[in-house]
Amino acid sequence: DPIDDTIRQRRALMSQAEAFEAVHVPTTLDLLEPARDRFRYQEAFVLQTILALRRKAMAASDATARPGSDDGLARAIEQRLPFALTEGQQNAVAEIRGDLARPAPMQRLLHGEVGAGKTLVALLAMATVVDSGGQAVLLAPTEVLAAQHHASISALLGELAEAGTLLGGSTGTQVVLLTGSASAASRREALLKIVSGEAGIVVGTHALLNEAVQFADLGLVVVDEQHRFGVEQRAALLERGSGTSRPHLLVMTATPIPRTVAMTVFGDLDVTTLRELPAGRAGVSTFVVNESLAPRHAERTWERVVEEVGQGRKVYVVCPRIGDGEPFEPEEGLPDDLIDLDFATPEQTRGVLRTADDLADGPLAGLRIGVMHGRLHSSEKADVMRRFAADSGTPDAIDV
Repeated sequence: DPIDDTIRQRRALMSQAEAFEAVHVPTTLDLLEPARDRFRYQEAFVLQTILALRRKAMAASDATARPGSDDGLARAIEQRLPFALTEGQQNAVAEIRGDLARPAPMQRLLHGEVGAGKTLVALLAMATVVDSGGQAVLLAPTEVLAAQHHASISALLGELAEAGTLLGGSTGTQVVLLTGSASAASRREALLKIVSGEAGIVVGTHALLNEAVQFADLGLVVVDEQHRFGVEQRAALLERGSGTSRPHLLVMTATPIPRTVAMTVFGDLDVTTLRELPAGRAGVSTFVVNESLAPRHAERTWERVVEEVGQGRKVYVVCPRIGDGEPFEPEEGLPDDLIDLDFATPEQTRGVLRTADDLADGPLAGLRIGVMHGRLHSSEKADVMRRFAADSGTPDAIDV
């Protein structure tokens, strides 16, 4: 019995043998629910025990303390910002810096909705590690997201990202992007900067998990959209520390996580939640429309798109597949345990190509519609995103 007698008696639980008998050959239905309660408790008990052991093992591991400095890159970034950090961001940065300053590996989940400022908090954490002589890596699930992170981090750093060049100052570091579609020359240059330590911040996709990627002194691993990576994939980077020293780990997600779920699923992680949006950020409203049950509401959805575009705003549409009639193709970075889930059939969903054509010939006729999907060359994807982000460029809507 995995549950100790003392705990079982305190909780007034059946023994495992009694519970099995009550479930499979109950003498009375009154015993069925208590038996199920016993197994529910056992499931939670075993899970929490595993997480507690994992936390204990991690606490016993060695990590290099990365306390940062008062006048280094992190400080320079904060001084460059045209806005003040929210109270939540300040608290998150303080918690993370406290973890980084200890000689045990940080294991922290940074949770906040889109627009809450998670990337900036992560950047300040990475800068703190750079100030301590280490390197930081940001792992993103797709090339588009990795490129966006690289661009936004480089923009925030400005000349601070030009360390080692004529434009760079004494405080700064180089930011390198490494993805699977990089040319041989670009990949070779990136690998050299990473292994030499010239690049203090590395942004990339699954290409970073390749054993050919070696770091001079990896101090922090940041995983964006952590649910898109398996445990083994995260572990592959955490084994790249110097000697027996493990890198610190910060995982980020915008997926809403109730407190009880955070305790059960992420029990081996400390949780930091950003609860407020920076000033000027609009709130996020979510609506679910069932096309078959409410066709008029579906029509209204596209009318709202036209209205938003008419006010100078832009829209993107996400589809589950590229072409119609194709089997489900797991998205880049989807963990193996999610690949076999029962997804909607092709008859129930429409692909990117058909949706773009239907919208162009129907409710969004006259609008500029771009198309982007995983089969496009990286340069084509970058061009679509560049034009979509441009204030006066095309398209008005993007179908992905």
